[in-house]
Amino acid sequence: MTTSAEGVSDELHHAVLRDMAWLLATPDLVRLGDYPGRPSNALLGLDSGQQAWFKTLAPKVAALDGQLATRMGHYHERLWQLLLDNAPHTRLLANNLRITQRRITLGELDMLYRTRTNPAPVHLEVAIKFYLGLPDGPDEANSQSRWIGPGGLDSLALKCSHLLHHQLPLSRTPGAQASIAHWLAPRDVGETAALSDPLTQQLAMPGVLFYPWQANLPPPTGATAEHRRGLWCHQLAWPSVAERYSAALQVVWLAKPHWLAPPLLDAFSHADGQMVKVMEQVNRFGPQQVMLYDPKGEEKHREENGQEEKGQERQLTRLMVVPDDWPRQVPLPPKRRG
Repeated sequence: MTTSAEGVSDELHHAVLRDMAWLLATPDLVRLGDYPGRPSNALLGLDSGQQAWFKTLAPKVAALDGQLATRMGHYHERLWQLLLDNAPHTRLLANNLRITQRRITLGELDMLYRTRTNPAPVHLEVAIKFYLGLPDGPDEANSQSRWIGPGGLDSLALKCSHLLHHQLPLSRTPGAQASIAHWLAPRDVGETAALSDPLTQQLAMPGVLFYPWQANLPPPTGATAEHRRGLWCHQLAWPSVAERYSAALQVVWLAKPHWLAPPLLDAFSHADGQMVKVMEQVNRFGPQQVMLYDPKGEEKHREENGQEEKGQERQLTRLMVVPDDWPRQVPLPPKRRG
């Protein structure tokens, strides 16, 4: 029986395949209004036999080496395109569908897809986000405005507002309807699905919420109970954070765009040497994400809970290390709408 971490089996070695598996296993960060979340594994046809499917996908992914985007958002979109176009029960119809009105670009629809059993189109918006919670900041302790990106330019509140008031309603505009009709006619619109039917919309928003390591902060409003969590600390606080773990603590630095799936265990090395390199990255480029693995602590945990060593999820901790003067800026909350 193999081990895994965050739902990703160690049988998968390729970083892109591991990231795709992580997407399938990772809950959305928030529930947004009445919009449903991402396509379920059952809808994709991947509720069982995922490992066999990944083996069939491996040659296609290997052929893309060096061709995938390195920006996090674009990389995440490309992973969803691969999933929807190759999953057993879905087919990608269009992606990055530009919506214009009188030669003015209003925006883009991330993806249109259909299932094998239903020709009606589905509009899927995707966003992957890594937000750090501020113990002190705008509004109440549970405000989405307290959760900001590593660069300090965006917040969970701003992202949710943009999705709710612009990005998702965009597909209901006349310009969007015309663009969608172009992609659907005649192959996907038949007697059972007309463009006049309400367009199904979904939102996939996986990611991680990093909580301050030494402060109690509640989850933001709208956060799912099962969202992935991490910790964040300033550089000066790292020795205090490390004291929580045994002397056997191991660390791996996550390089973008592979901030998603945990690397294989052989990528980890002793914390003392690895964190020197990480701090250099923080000094040069700002916040950096690492994963912590404490084999001694995990062994003790298993002994106390009577768990066998094989077939278990490894106990990993995500940590965002930020400069001591972070944040240098905090986004304003979105404008209140009547």
